Amino acid sequence: MTKNKKIQVQGTVITIAPGQFEDYISLTDIARYKDAATDDIIKNWLRNRNTIELLGFWETIYNPNFKPVEFDGFRKQAGLNSFIMTPKKWIETTNAIGINSKSGRYGGTFAHKDIALEFASWISIEFKLYVIKEFQRLKEEEEENQGKLKWNLQRTISKINHRIHTDAIRENLIPKEITRLQANLVYANETDLLNVALFGITAKEWRDANPAKPGNARDHASLEQLVVLSNMEAINALLIEQGLSQGERLVQLNKVAIAQMKSLVESSAMKKLK
Repeated sequence: MTKNKKIQVQGTVITIAPGQFEDYISLTDIARYKDAATDDIIKNWLRNRNTIELLGFWETIYNPNFKPVEFDGFRKQAGLNSFIMTPKKWIETTNAIGINSKSGRYGGTFAHKDIALEFASWISIEFKLYVIKEFQRLKEEEEENQGKLKWNLQRTISKINHRIHTDAIRENLIPKEITRLQANLVYANETDLLNVALFGITAKEWRDANPAKPGNARDHASLEQLVVLSNMEAINALLIEQGLSQGERLVQLNKVAIAQMKSLVESSAMKKLK
């Protein structure tokens, strides 16, 4: 279950709750910026004719189950001294989805961002602008984190295929009864085989050319390069089992790297993923 998020606007903490399709912003928290009597502030806003029209038009656009007849009844009464409106009454009478109320310690009144920002504007134009700024910052951080997650997922896939690749080396290239050092040297050669096929240089050549950068070439690889590297490791494992020499495999893997990199760079799906 997705957890609530928080933004801080001019000293006021505002809760962002996940909705079915979009986030809902706490009207209760926004009202707290003006006064501690948050329920009364929300009720006063709901009594306003402009507010009722806003809510009704929003529901008409986005809610196929909205009750327009009941909305018209409220619309005619709105603004009168005798007119009283609460979030619960609005939701239950019109079957509204733009506003929802939650009971309990962490409850309160929440609204779709379109509605919540109008409420913030009613509280204070300046405050609304700061709410928009912080909300956008939150969305940008989420998009950035999502991009990192996709990159890390591909990096994990690459590591899994690397294990398959090294298993093939162990079974087909490493003689019996050799030292651990000798085994590691064989692994290093095979790793450099892929480095040369994809990056054009060995690991040592990369380090010599990039002394200020931490890690290795793979740590600084693009998403496209990681995808190709993952595929190359699986292909190299098959070529090893077929008994091809390193020289023969290098030629084949280089052809694979060139063809797949060209395909991925031009792929619209890869551009969307990035």
